[in-house]
Amino acid sequence: MEYEAVIGLETHVQLKTKSKMWCGCANAFGSDPNTNVCPVCLGLPGVLPVANEEALKKTVLTGYLLNCSIPALAKFDRKNYFYPDAAKNYQVTQYDKPSTLGGYVDFEFQGGMSRVRITRAHLEEDVGKNSHLERFSGVDFNRAGVPLLEIVSEPDMTSSDMAYEYLNALKDILVYGGVSDCDMEKGMVRCDVNISVRPKGQKELGVKVEIKNMNSFSGVRRASEYEIARQIKVVTSGGKLIQETRRWDDVAGITENMRSKEQAHDYRYFPEPDLMPFQPTERWLEDILKRVVELPLAKKQRFIKDYQLPASDAQAFVWDQPLADYFEALAKQSKNPKSVANWVINNLRAKMAEANEKFVAEQDSMGIEPADIRRLTLADLKFKPEGLLELVNLVESGKINSKIAQDVFADMFETGDAPEAIVQKKGLAQVSDTGAIEKFCDEAIAANPASVADFKAGKVAALNFLKGQVMKLSKGKANPNLIGEMLEKKLKA
Repeated sequence: MEYEAVIGLETHVQLKTKSKMWCGCANAFGSDPNTNVCPVCLGLPGVLPVANEEALKKTVLTGYLLNCSIPALAKFDRKNYFYPDAAKNYQVTQYDKPSTLGGYVDFEFQGGMSRVRITRAHLEEDVGKNSHLERFSGVDFNRAGVPLLEIVSEPDMTSSDMAYEYLNALKDILVYGGVSDCDMEKGMVRCDVNISVRPKGQKELGVKVEIKNMNSFSGVRRASEYEIARQIKVVTSGGKLIQETRRWDDVAGITENMRSKEQAHDYRYFPEPDLMPFQPTERWLEDILKRVVELPLAKKQRFIKDYQLPASDAQAFVWDQPLADYFEALAKQSKNPKSVANWVINNLRAKMAEANEKFVAEQDSMGIEPADIRRLTLADLKFKPEGLLELVNLVESGKINSKIAQDVFADMFETGDAPEAIVQKKGLAQVSDTGAIEKFCDEAIAANPASVADFKAGKVAALNFLKGQVMKLSKGKANPNLIGEMLEKKLKA
């Protein structure tokens, strides 16, 4: 009997706010342990929480980005459990009345389009962080109370690869929307993976096993692959799966039992008595709708359609939003957006990376702290954006060839001078005079009789060699199209 996997994900994302969910403590990574804390986030007796409005806004914004509906009423609940990293012995979360419901994420997968439905995206608070040292353990409560969005998917994924692509698509949406920086190294995204297996064709779900607290997408993929194989092995050998929570050992590459899976009643949910229900007004929702941005997949599809870009170029712009904005501003003014895209991706991006490497090294040598080191942005470019359009036009009009254009671009990147001025100043205009080119061709043919013989013997590559010799003689200025036509005509004659 063949078995198939069914996967659902619970993705926890820290929201991009300046302060925590219920107090004014800084939502900042990297501070000394237990310095961003107060009586509220430490859960001391007699304190009262005050909701962070920006966190509420970003939750609803996420709902819009994920095609969710926004209920007219949401409320907060207490989820009771004891762990050392939960100072209050409960977590304030949303249970039966969340801020968003339904929705879906569309993404590219295996050459087509896939959709994973979203059950809900609800707002809660993060807990502290345990650190286990050689002789003792410590708890840092700087993270406790940070606004956390839990995005729960339906069990729509059928493989570890599909789960991996869904997570990347979800991350892109959240970063694009300004909801979260989604920095995995700072623990801003964590994931619980729910996996079951069932005979192919069966509609009823199998026994669900949860893998807790995954902190990387690649880890989710590897853990899912292992767990699917483990569960199939258990059921095919006559064993019985139990509903449980497991942990992923990344070094050993295995999942291990942590505890039996809790049910909702184990947490003894009840409405948070210190917080009023949340009822968004139409005007409040309209203000948030203004913050909705074009999603990454929609941008990619639009760039392919509107600017005739290949998928690889469109994807490059999706991954770099500032570069995409820079390109689009130029593409709207150009008759050949594809050429503009080539220069932006292959030349401008490479030059920016090279300049940034040097710029960062200079700051480092000056003793500037890593956290204070600045990186160059497109706003720091010395030349005006229109200069790139001018360069493209010079190539397409035949005034300079592509090789000279590379030198012109390097010059304008360093000096900020306009391309036309650089060409005039350095005498780089392309030679299209047939008499001059014919002379160069005759010289190249006379100096390379072996290549001439090779061409006449049917070796086409010999023609490219001779073209290169002509370009050398013209110091790179000869029109390459005229060179090819003239050489071929002379050699065949």
